[in-house]
Amino acid sequence: MNVLIVEDEGIAADRLARLLGELQPDLRVLDVLDTVKSAVAWLRSNQSPDLLFFDIHLADGSSFEIFEQVSVDCPVIFTTAYDQYAIKAFEVNSIDYLLKPIVLEKLERALDKFEHLSKAANPMIDVSQLQQMLGAPAKSYKERFVVKVGEHIKTIPTDAIACLYSEEGSTYLQHEEGKKFIIDFTLDQLTELLDPSVFFRVNRKFIVQMKAIRDIVSYSNSRLKIVLPHWDDNELIVSRERVAAFKAWLDG
Repeated sequence: MNVLIVEDEGIAADRLARLLGELQPDLRVLDVLDTVKSAVAWLRSNQSPDLLFFDIHLADGSSFEIFEQVSVDCPVIFTTAYDQYAIKAFEVNSIDYLLKPIVLEKLERALDKFEHLSKAANPMIDVSQLQQMLGAPAKSYKERFVVKVGEHIKTIPTDAIACLYSEEGSTYLQHEEGKKFIIDFTLDQLTELLDPSVFFRVNRKFIVQMKAIRDIVSYSNSRLKIVLPHWDDNELIVSRERVAAFKAWLDG
């Protein structure tokens, strides 16, 4: 099978190519491109590959612009960080997708779907629906929290947070400098409000921020221990069932 990858993040492109090679050693990556312009030029001057992998957002625009400029007559699998409503729309249009960071098992299922589809007529790509869908604003995440300090009110930007945790019925925000503040959110609410590429819920009681992690150590029963600055209350452990997802989150 011959595939073309259009992805403007080098690490993501390398990871996708590596995973494809693990699943199908005979698979050939014809090229890796990072812009709409280069993808259009390639498709105009080369025979269509068996399968295309398109990141939605590229350095010079959105991948749906490719369909407006050149005929695409082979199946496409999108890679995307879009939220669930857009993903469901892709499913309706019979266009497969992979949510970043790409997981090996989901990539394997996408390739299986391609194998089934390739035995039938290629699914049509509705450019107008793509444009409408991709023009929708991306989900926004919480950028700051308001906390009370004595008689004063202050704001704390999310990039200054080391972790958030629950203890004895209250939820705490810990600043990267070590100060702790009570906030009026549950961890379940915070999981929805915070950017999942930056924050990860490692167990029932803790959410950590990636840049605050100082060290990760193997722990008993296939778990991991996280070391954060100014954290010595108790051990911060990644639960065993969350370890695989945590590693994928770190890998981006």
